[in-house]
Amino acid sequence: MFADMSYILYVLVPTMALTMFAQWRVKSAFNKWAAVPNGRGLNSVETAQVIMRHVGLENVEIDRVPGQLTDYYDPRDKSIHLSDSTVSQPSVAGMAIVAHELGHAEQDKVGNVMLKARAALVPAANIGSNLGIWVVFGGIMLQQDYLAWVGIALFGAAVAFTLVTLPVEFDASRRAKKYLRDTGLVTEAEYKGVDSVLDAAALTYVAAAASSVLTLLYYVSLISGRRD
Repeated sequence: MFADMSYILYVLVPTMALTMFAQWRVKSAFNKWAAVPNGRGLNSVETAQVIMRHVGLENVEIDRVPGQLTDYYDPRDKSIHLSDSTVSQPSVAGMAIVAHELGHAEQDKVGNVMLKARAALVPAANIGSNLGIWVVFGGIMLQQDYLAWVGIALFGAAVAFTLVTLPVEFDASRRAKKYLRDTGLVTEAEYKGVDSVLDAAALTYVAAAASSVLTLLYYVSLISGRRD
């Protein structure tokens, strides 16, 4: 009942295809430009320090985390966490990623509205992503539409989080590209690599948003159809 042919054709197949393409694209772009040394010979920490001085983010801490492409900015302690794959060598890809994370740091510094909105959605999104669909299932199995709609509302918070994430990530990438150009850290040829890495990374967020929206619409149509 919960995995009928319409779900497979209109939700599962397209979202899996888009997600797999996005993952391939980001890994392909990263691997290509991680193998290209940047002309300045700067590692990620040195790149971060140049950008931080340029933007006025000297108080941002830099930490290292294990893994590949596990980089993130933590607004709680104002720190960027760079993965092993990012800091391992002075590459064009490393410059792109560290600049992107500092884009988030600047968003935090200036009080970016969408970043604040995303942070505010985190608790509800965590509950919705873990519990929402199960409540929908329970409502349908018990033939209690009101309960199913509660599940839809819960899952809707997770969907809202993925949608708000899009402008946050796009803006961080826009800032990153500007940092690297304004500071002269990359040449025009290297800028193409920065563009490729960040655009590929953005596609993963588009895939996540598309998947969550299609899933939500499927369950809304399922519940609405029961009432007709």
